[in-house]
Amino acid sequence: MPNPNRGSCGFQSSEFEQEYDRPSKSQLKREMTALQKLGEELIAESRDRVKRVPMPEDVRDAILECQQIKDHEGRRRQTQYVGKKMRTLEPHEIAEIQKTLDSWRGLSKADTAAMHALERHRDRLLKDDGALTELLAQHPELDVQHVRTMIRNARKEQAENKPPKAYREIFQLLKQLQKPSADDGDLADLDLDDDDDHYDARHES
Repeated sequence: MPNPNRGSCGFQSSEFEQEYDRPSKSQLKREMTALQKLGEELIAESRDRVKRVPMPEDVRDAILECQQIKDHEGRRRQTQYVGKKMRTLEPHEIAEIQKTLDSWRGLSKADTAAMHALERHRDRLLKDDGALTELLAQHPELDVQHVRTMIRNARKEQAENKPPKAYREIFQLLKQLQKPSADDGDLADLDLDDDDDHYDARHES
């Protein structure tokens, strides 16, 4: 006859569930490390930016003080103190700080993307005469002869491995043109290789 108590251990497993709801030591360590890193990111920002980040005054003061310390050991100790202060923050305060930092990184990425778009547009002007026709159609106010001269000089600089003076002048021109027409997408649909973006760097050394 089957034993009705077989498999029964006399308690419900749910009795021990509460014990495992607590964060593990490794999870706590990861959270502490993340907050320490977040504090270090704030220390690396400018003082003006730190003052704009939503956070308690005592945390901000610890960060600003750390930025002023030049001594290596003193700065290390203050950085650790900043991490300790970060661990006093509420989850919503941490989220606000992270949101602010992420917004700054997004702006930086946008700026970088815009710069690369200008570089590709410049290189297209040097490689394709049709690109100049398109540019003049979009900006009839441009001095055609002046732009042609810049393009011709930039091509000569590349061919003779000279300092890229005209090359940079074209970039500045495109940058100025982009300001009033950024919403019109004038610099869109550029499909040149990014390898050419390093031309400036080759001439900086």
